Amino acid sequence: MHADPNEALRRRLEKQKRDLTARLDRITANVRRGYHADSKERAKEFEDREVVDALGNEARDEVAKITAALQRMESGNFGLCVECGARIEDARLQAHPYAEECIECARLEERRGALL
Repeated sequence: MHADPNEALRRRLEKQKRDLTARLDRITANVRRGYHADSKERAKEFEDREVVDALGNEARDEVAKITAALQRMESGNFGLCVECGARIEDARLQAHPYAEECIECARLEERRGALL
């Protein structure tokens, strides 16, 4: 039986997903708290809540990317560029384990986005 070469990355992604999910739970609890009766305090709480909401959106986005990477691992497509099918370099996967594109396709996508 051969060891899964992605096992260390899988464990890392699963831990990161658990940590982010716990952070989202804390954010959700924070957002559900009531507002202070004092109008100055309430204004500050509204401002803080916007920041917390943005952090929650970022965390949800990252959880979705991690989930997709774990699904690619299960299907055997992990490490293959979704655009061109080329193998994504190990160094890129170590730095960005839920990368869906090889560095060349990612750069091309960035250039396209910059033009829009």
